[in-house]
Amino acid sequence: MAEPRSRVWLWIVVAGGGLFLFFLAIFTLVYVSVRSGQKTEYAGKGGDIGVIDIDGVILDAESTVRDLKKFGDDDDIKAIILHLDTPGGGAAASEEISREVKRIRTEKKKRIVASIATVGASGGYYVASAADKIFSDQASVVGSIGVIAEWVNYGELLRWAKLKEVIIKAGEFKDTGDPARDLTPAEHDYLQGMINDMHGQFIRSVAEGRHMKVEDVQAIANGKVWTGEQALALHLVDQIGGFEEAVKDTAKSVGIKDEPTLVKPQHEKRTLWDLLFGDASDLMPNPAKLVQQNVGFYYLWQLKAR
Repeated sequence: MAEPRSRVWLWIVVAGGGLFLFFLAIFTLVYVSVRSGQKTEYAGKGGDIGVIDIDGVILDAESTVRDLKKFGDDDDIKAIILHLDTPGGGAAASEEISREVKRIRTEKKKRIVASIATVGASGGYYVASAADKIFSDQASVVGSIGVIAEWVNYGELLRWAKLKEVIIKAGEFKDTGDPARDLTPAEHDYLQGMINDMHGQFIRSVAEGRHMKVEDVQAIANGKVWTGEQALALHLVDQIGGFEEAVKDTAKSVGIKDEPTLVKPQHEKRTLWDLLFGDASDLMPNPAKLVQQNVGFYYLWQLKAR
């Protein structure tokens, strides 16, 4: 009986090992394809135009700012197109990208154009408004000039489970946003004041970038989004058109006569050896962020279903 049983365990080990290697190979292929950034998307006969994709929620500015700096310092790159498909994200991260766009335009005298795909809202629009020109499709979602902070209050759940939260603090507002209790009136005013200040920063930045009066931006800075066609009438975008139209217009504006070469940032490639024996810390979630419960402030558009 011992021999058949040992064979079963042998087959289990072999099958389990094979399954593990299969999933590891799939993971490696997907990861490398995402991280390996291609040098050019389309090689034309004209000058180079840098293309930076900003997709999904903006959680961190580091990689986008790094790509902007590289293209800004590269004399072969005649202009930069920000290809946006994002509902926005962190207030500070959106501001940081916007600030770098303005710096390159001012210091490097390099043209930067924003091309909004499906969504260019809130923090995404904050970034786009810093560009020289904004393109969007007629049905793109544009705008949402506003700020939001939200969290779940699970105080009732704790009381139902007969659990009691214990906090020791120094400073009245140190635990503001504690999800186990309601805000006090003073805490609400405190957070509202911060949100109002960020909203004002957003409004002033859009007014500066779009060459509009602050009061005109303020009149539409109510968190609403518009279609690209509506945004054009509100002077929030400059031209209706997709990415190809943005490329053609940008090439013409910087004197590229032939079809331009579109250059995307070249990112570090990862091998299976790197994943197994190298530093793969960027693949793992940051424990500090997982346990963080502080209130976040976002330039973020969310379509809520009730």
